[in-house]
Amino acid sequence: MFSLPDVAAAAAGRLAAAHYDFFAGGADDERTLRANTDAFDRYRLRPRVLRGVGERDLTVTVLGQSLSMPVLIAPTAFHRLAHPDGEVGTARAAAAAGTVLVLSMAATQPVEQVAATGVRFWFQLYVQPDRAFTERLVRRVAAAGCGALVVTVDSPVFGRRRRDLRNGFLDLPAGLACENLRDPAGSGPPRAIGWEPGLNWDVLDWLRGITSLPIVLKGILHPADAVRAAERGVDAIIVSNHGGRQLDAAVTGIDALPAVVDAVGDRLPVLVDGGIRRGTDVLTALALGASAVAVGRPVLWGLAVAGADGVRQVLELLRDELDRAMALCGADRVAALGPDLVETVGR
Repeated sequence: MFSLPDVAAAAAGRLAAAHYDFFAGGADDERTLRANTDAFDRYRLRPRVLRGVGERDLTVTVLGQSLSMPVLIAPTAFHRLAHPDGEVGTARAAAAAGTVLVLSMAATQPVEQVAATGVRFWFQLYVQPDRAFTERLVRRVAAAGCGALVVTVDSPVFGRRRRDLRNGFLDLPAGLACENLRDPAGSGPPRAIGWEPGLNWDVLDWLRGITSLPIVLKGILHPADAVRAAERGVDAIIVSNHGGRQLDAAVTGIDALPAVVDAVGDRLPVLVDGGIRRGTDVLTALALGASAVAVGRPVLWGLAVAGADGVRQVLELLRDELDRAMALCGADRVAALGPDLVETVGR
């Protein structure tokens, strides 16, 4: 396989139709889902030449952690639907690639088992209506070695995903469960994830009161929310529309990114996800001000094709493509990428 679309095509033939649709699908008419990838077609690169790029350095530091490349694994649910390796396989690939796994709250393997791989991981958190359970979960992931809480803030209610409704895919098959939602850990049936429409900015004060972990807000699209996050002392933000799975017709991450970066300046790291399928997409996001990017579905496709080895191949494809694109754009390090390398077309 020579590209991420090759991996996606191979995965489509290996997954049950309902499981493929769960991973691949989006909300309602899936306009945002399609727009996430299409948006990158509106950006063109204007390379520089004769810049002495014989060696390229792809390393970045995010929240004090040095990564071998500016690509993290975004939180996605139910990895054991894709392959028996599950989140443990994904973690092994992330560790081998020298990057961070953002572990989904809806993981099908417990955080302790994932942490045992030695991976550096952050934990995606939906703050639950039951605050006592949320606090126990936060303390549990901290004890397992979590490096940051990635608080998903774009989901006051659950997006309507028609593919899942048509397929009748409303729950995990027998033998699989959201292992981090068992209370206490490792016993009893798992809880269902709860949604809290009344959640507001005050939840950050509550989280600060129960943990010293860095707090990352995932799901920021409006620059005013980015500014408010910075003012409330958030440690980083992820510009994201939840992979097109929540609000259909939402702006894409890559289109929202420049205004968010302008709004917060250098007050906190800004990451972005959504629709990244090639190294030039990564370069475009970095040039527009992202500190790093996160990829979700391509990781699931790699996992479906070949378990941990498939995820490793996805990450290496992105690494190789980014390295080549940096050389061709005249950049020997990530910090050399700036907005002068990017122009937009068709607006």
